[in-house]
Amino acid sequence: MPPGGGGPMKDCEYSQISTHSSSPMESPHKKKKIAARRKWEVFPGRNKFFCNGRIMMARQTGVFYLTLVLILVTSGLFFAFDCPYLAVKITPAIPVVGGILFFFVMGTLLRTSFSDPGVLPRATPDEAADLERQIDIANGTSSGGYRPPPRTKEVIINGQTVKLKYCFTCKIFRPPRASHCSLCDNCVERFDHHCPWVGNCVGKRNYRFFYMFILSLSFLTVFIFAFVITHVILRSQQAGFLNALKDSPASVLEAVVCFFSVWSIVGLSGFHTYLISSNQTTNEDIKGSWSNKRGKENYNPYSYGNIFTNCCVALCGPISPSLIDRRGYIQPDTPQPAAPSNGMAAYGATQSQSDMCDQDQCIQSTKFVLQAAATPLLQSEPSLTSDELHLPGKPGLGTPCASLTLGPPTPPSSMPNLAAEAALTDILPLKDEHVGHQFLTPDEAPSPPTMLAGSPLAHSRTMHVLGLASQDSLHEDSVRGLVKLSSV
Repeated sequence: MPPGGGGPMKDCEYSQISTHSSSPMESPHKKKKIAARRKWEVFPGRNKFFCNGRIMMARQTGVFYLTLVLILVTSGLFFAFDCPYLAVKITPAIPVVGGILFFFVMGTLLRTSFSDPGVLPRATPDEAADLERQIDIANGTSSGGYRPPPRTKEVIINGQTVKLKYCFTCKIFRPPRASHCSLCDNCVERFDHHCPWVGNCVGKRNYRFFYMFILSLSFLTVFIFAFVITHVILRSQQAGFLNALKDSPASVLEAVVCFFSVWSIVGLSGFHTYLISSNQTTNEDIKGSWSNKRGKENYNPYSYGNIFTNCCVALCGPISPSLIDRRGYIQPDTPQPAAPSNGMAAYGATQSQSDMCDQDQCIQSTKFVLQAAATPLLQSEPSLTSDELHLPGKPGLGTPCASLTLGPPTPPSSMPNLAAEAALTDILPLKDEHVGHQFLTPDEAPSPPTMLAGSPLAHSRTMHVLGLASQDSLHEDSVRGLVKLSSV
């Protein structure tokens, strides 16, 4: 076969290497689909969520269940034991009015307990870093020694200076009237208080429902207590007081519960009515932040100066949307390559890259070894030249590798590269055909005319020539083996 290759080699077609090959440890048919997670599943606050994030409550809900039990049991006893007698003796409107009040109380209670009170979202790491940078810049402008970074800002609202405090948990400057709840671990907008009886914070988004709940509960408690007493009085007129208590023992239990509850419920309703009329929150009233008198220095900048307007704003104004988007999906970040944990993972991660560059690396390594093997032949002793020493059947020492031209990279094949071997045969004779190649003995080694045959310098030069001949023979064998290896 000619050195340039031909014949069967021209019909060979090389398959394209796939750069998208998957890891041998993975199967494309067995990949698990990761379900998208909602934001309520990773919410940082101390809250409980139900119905796929639709219901949001505080973690401490024991008192809330007590509230439910008291309302349900008291109302149930009233409708079961008192309403039938009162509907016959007085009017059927009593159970109707009682039912309307009961459903209104339950509706406002659940709406207050299950809703977002106005939680402010926490700052992202980038936002927190930017805010810290702003604080550091503001701190750097101050003169003098070291001072802790300022953690307050001042804004003007209706002519009144209001301080915005920095929350170290949420990494934000809280807006006016917002505060951080220590039980829920959230900053709540227009924070009023945390109410364990409803199992939630009371803030901007559920304050009106809380007020309607306690106000309607006050009416329901007074309504039940009044008609329970009426029921007992009517029965005692017919059969005596003791017999009336024996005939309707549930009325006694209802009267006791309502008697001890009505004072606190009615008082709480009156207190929040005062707060709504002056447009204050429980938190502001307890701290004494503002004065009701407009002429004072610390007047309330949020009041409209009119009781009716303040009530309309608190009870009839629009409800702002939730800022935490608890049912929204978490946006996946840009995928980053994970560090392999073992050898198999590393192999799977680099499989596609190794498939592409194995052939090139092999060829480059072969070139490097060929050049390293040919280097000793090029570094001959300065006193010897190609004209002074020429081995039979071999090129001169000055040009041993000039004819070893490396062609373009040979594509991989399952059969040996016959063309490469033929070209190598033309350059280097096979090992079995070393006919003209003879190693020189010390006696046959030529010496310059000016040197004596038995001198030490002549002997060393002869040994050097033998070493060069041996390296040349080893060079032939190594080159032939490496070319065969690279062609596989």
